[in-house]
Amino acid sequence: MFKVAHYPEFTLPLPDGHRFPMAKYELLPKKLIADGIAKPSQFFTPRMATVDEVLTTHTAEYWHALDSLTLSAKDCRKIGLPMSKELIDRERLVVGATIQCAKYALTDGIALSTSGGTHHAFADSGEGFCILNDVCVASNVLLKEGLAKRILILDLDVHQGNGNASIMEENASVFVMSMHGEKNYPYHKPKSDLDIGLADGVGDDEYLSLLKYHLPKVLDDLKPDFVFYQAGVDVLADDRLGRINLTMNGLYERERYVVETMYHRQIPMAVTMGGGYAPDIDVIVQGHSVVFGVAGEVFIRSTAEC
Repeated sequence: MFKVAHYPEFTLPLPDGHRFPMAKYELLPKKLIADGIAKPSQFFTPRMATVDEVLTTHTAEYWHALDSLTLSAKDCRKIGLPMSKELIDRERLVVGATIQCAKYALTDGIALSTSGGTHHAFADSGEGFCILNDVCVASNVLLKEGLAKRILILDLDVHQGNGNASIMEENASVFVMSMHGEKNYPYHKPKSDLDIGLADGVGDDEYLSLLKYHLPKVLDDLKPDFVFYQAGVDVLADDRLGRINLTMNGLYERERYVVETMYHRQIPMAVTMGGGYAPDIDVIVQGHSVVFGVAGEVFIRSTAEC
């Protein structure tokens, strides 16, 4: 049975009116249990990423500024979250969760975090609500420990993972595939190994057609032995920041295609949440719950059939 990473401290209080939907980290695990998508026994409490793990990806200068809370006011504004020791500890928990999910996936086939996907964090800076880049750190930890040789970062968040692209630019062992809004944030997009830019207003059929065309080609050419999947739900039509028109059914088809593809190819996969900014928090949480439900359908059903 696959594992799910969760920790209450994924949710931190933010100032009234802050646009980051922090409450989703508290509401998602409750929904997963209430809807029978995951059992309490599947959840595990992640550990903090160690400083050495953080430094596989981030510069010592940047980490020191975070750890000592001496990041400049300008750099804090780029991140968009109020700096505190509790926030930095939270970020280390988010990174630790993704690392542990990756290691669980090596034996279970898949593991999912109720956080993560901080793909706008660069080696020496953060932005867009992202401080430490959990997927890049976890990728580098797997490579360093000899647990993977070729990694695919599959980023289906509506915003290009500029941090992923920058950090992994010269890493031949990691392939970054990003399918995102072409005219959306970030407005300067470093080159990923494969960028698929979407026009505003793309709907289910075109979106799924592009994914089903490009993903098999990448998998055939790269032959990865591990996948990190950024399952952002800001592609939904009512997302405030998305400008893409996926329905909830289209999102379900996306998640089912990705999970089944990796399952049938026997490629272990760690899933992180990524973005979601619908005005209704319940829509965000429902969207994030879809990939967990699909994982249950594919992996638990297949195990029962065996």
